[in-house]
Amino acid sequence: MTDRTETTETDLREPVPGAEQPATSPTLLDQMGGPMGFVYSTVPVIAFVAADAVLPLPATIGVSIAVGLALTVFRLLRGERFSAAIGGLLGLGVAVGIVLWTGSAKDFFVIGIWAALAGFVLTFGSVLVRRPLTGAIWNLTHGGQHAWRDDTAVLRAHDVATLAAAAVFGARFVVNEWLYLADSTNGLAVAKIVMGTPMTVLAALVVVWAFRRTTKRLGG
Repeated sequence: MTDRTETTETDLREPVPGAEQPATSPTLLDQMGGPMGFVYSTVPVIAFVAADAVLPLPATIGVSIAVGLALTVFRLLRGERFSAAIGGLLGLGVAVGIVLWTGSAKDFFVIGIWAALAGFVLTFGSVLVRRPLTGAIWNLTHGGQHAWRDDTAVLRAHDVATLAAAAVFGARFVVNEWLYLADSTNGLAVAKIVMGTPMTVLAALVVVWAFRRTTKRLGG
């Protein structure tokens, strides 16, 4: 009797071969590309700045493009979506195109600087007009029919989440614009790495909290 009971309990604990296991939800870091996503965003920057320190500008551009192409091929071989893999290469192409046009290495970072300013204006402005952007996005992804702004707790949560995003954008713009005006290409590279994925993850955690709070109060 005892042997039978122990066998039954063991069978319940052990997965049945061939049985479908419950899917695990991807973590926030997984949704942002995981640790490799951080690598993808930093390798082209490091390659550009390292090459710029020892090579003339045309050669630096050639090195950065070669690295970008190699990274794209690697991502495709890993089975990533074509749009995701090629997106980084297109962004790199635009950046080096601006450098070719202006002849200044620091302009490799100019798109990111103005994108940060645009992001700050959009997010902070949405809070000022009492329509925080994260709340509008939550509503749009949940059918667009929720009166989310009528719930004070929900509105406040999205004020906090949107202001967190605005703080990241604003900090990026202020620091990078200061470094840009100081002609510090190396400083711009360090700032891009430090204020890139790590700060994005922190802001995203606040946004996820606001989304979950809203879903709990208003439903999906």
